[in-house]
Amino acid sequence: MDHIIQLQGIVKNYYIGTIVVQALRKVSINIKRNEYVAIMGPSGSGKSTLMNLIGCLDTATEGNYILNGTDVSKMEDNQLAEIRNREIGFVFQTFNLLPRYTALENVMLPMVYAGVNKQTRSERAMKVIEDVALTDRMDHKPNELSGGQRQRVAVARALVNDPSIILADEPTGNLDSKTSLDIMNLLDDIHEAGNTIILVTHEEDIARHAHRIIRLIDGEVASDEVNKNPAGRKKSSTA
Repeated sequence: MDHIIQLQGIVKNYYIGTIVVQALRKVSINIKRNEYVAIMGPSGSGKSTLMNLIGCLDTATEGNYILNGTDVSKMEDNQLAEIRNREIGFVFQTFNLLPRYTALENVMLPMVYAGVNKQTRSERAMKVIEDVALTDRMDHKPNELSGGQRQRVAVARALVNDPSIILADEPTGNLDSKTSLDIMNLLDDIHEAGNTIILVTHEEDIARHAHRIIRLIDGEVASDEVNKNPAGRKKSSTA
């Protein structure tokens, strides 16, 4: 079976003085290529910790993590940074755009870190900006864009290095309901184009766009179920 993510017996402990806080307790999850998965859970359930581990922003205390055929469990920070840039496209709740850079320049950034030449960076960035329907705004800075437009820039940036997975952390958390729907429609389109998407959210209506929903409680997988009726594309106003 073609698994792009294999988490095996993942434990994550945090230490506060002599106190040990178990954020994840023997979590094992496999995610296949081209799946669309939502990870849900209340505050303190471990979903943010799990997202950080999947995104190679942190490492486990125990257990193994195989990402696209590579064991990243024991990698050093510089190795993890390289893997992140190559394998993972991030979409954050707060957009994380650089305010002095235009939309186009923000989208090109991951390719700078990847060592892509300037002409290729520009061509690729313009293509993904076109894919998210923002060609007419590519020379605008973040403060000249609406919240939905800023998140579209963030999605374009996530796509530009052709990553193995798109990791979306509360991608609609700072958006109104209509704009949220537009962003979810965009993620639906990206999944239909063949991308693997992992969505971290506490909102049921957002999670319903995914085809599989994993729920965490107290650092453990409480349920892992197929969503037989994903929300799919619905019309809304332009973000």
